[in-house]
Amino acid sequence: MAVPISQMWTVATYVLHQRWSGRERYPLVLMLEPLFRCNLACAGCGKIQYPAHILKKDLTPEECFRAAEECGAPMVSIPGGEPLLHPKIGEIVAGLVDRKKYVYMCTNALLLKEKIDLFKPSKYLTFSVHLDGQREHHDFSVCREGGYDIAVEGIREAVKRGFRVTTNTTLFDGADPNSVRAFFDEVMSMGVEGIVLSPGYTYDKAPDQKHFMGRARSRRLFRAILSNRKKHWKFNMSPLFLEFLMGKRDYQCTPWGSPAYNVFGWQKPCYLLQDGYADTFEELLQTTDWSHYGTESGNPKCANCMVSCGYEPSTVDAGFGSLGGIFAMAKATIFNRYRDQGALALLNQPAKPVHAHNPFVQIETHVHTSVGSLEETRA
Repeated sequence: MAVPISQMWTVATYVLHQRWSGRERYPLVLMLEPLFRCNLACAGCGKIQYPAHILKKDLTPEECFRAAEECGAPMVSIPGGEPLLHPKIGEIVAGLVDRKKYVYMCTNALLLKEKIDLFKPSKYLTFSVHLDGQREHHDFSVCREGGYDIAVEGIREAVKRGFRVTTNTTLFDGADPNSVRAFFDEVMSMGVEGIVLSPGYTYDKAPDQKHFMGRARSRRLFRAILSNRKKHWKFNMSPLFLEFLMGKRDYQCTPWGSPAYNVFGWQKPCYLLQDGYADTFEELLQTTDWSHYGTESGNPKCANCMVSCGYEPSTVDAGFGSLGGIFAMAKATIFNRYRDQGALALLNQPAKPVHAHNPFVQIETHVHTSVGSLEETRA
């Protein structure tokens, strides 16, 4: 099992307590962004498209701890930006672990070997390493040649030292399902605890707007990838969310399930959309017009979203919120091979090319931009 029993128990009892308390909207994972700057400039990311004076800003450890306590979620994901660039990231992680929060430290791992001594192995800490596929595909996706090899070195070092490690993969239109399945074999051989998956979100400011998927194409891709599953593949996710990606289930988005806190405050309505900010978590809950978000709302910004931060909390709530949900989750955990002849046929169809014949021409351009931006923020 990819998720430890202690973590599953903590989440299950937390969800049941919220349900028994009659709380309609509650957080499951705090998306804590201590900074926006990064040492990569990924073509599908809109998080680093801020002016230099914003990229210079950091949350203090005290601000991070206050947000975690105010929110009360049992899990904290630390994305960015690149968190390892934060000068006090070790102190932030240690403080959250001391508070018994299950921390997922999201990183591209370019600095992981250099910074790993800042951290101590704990059941509460997981390095969630960004790998978007096999070597060539990942390097193109993050716009840096050699990025895959550096990240893999970081993974192996963290595993060797006894840290919990997962990989975090974002898939875009044109991804080759055969390559993704081969990638699963590669990462499991590295000794990681499990794999995290999500389709890309259509960030308005992302440099590459061509390869975001609609819902139908997302379901088709994930059906091909996740059907006829190999026994040794482990996923650090709700099994119901994986079925949602495959088109076997449908859920409504719960944007309050993964609230985002960053240098601007509590972001409305979620980690992915920026429609204003609140000073407190309670203000976020009370002043956000939640009916304006989710696929049912008609909001075009939500139309194609199937991202984990919006829908995995929905599946966890459904999974632990009733006997039927518990049964469905147990079934999806045990009977997880999903034999599907139609999905096998999809694997034999050619994938749409996701990059040009010479991808590293583009990669070199993006890397130059990334390094230039980073140096500007340090000035």
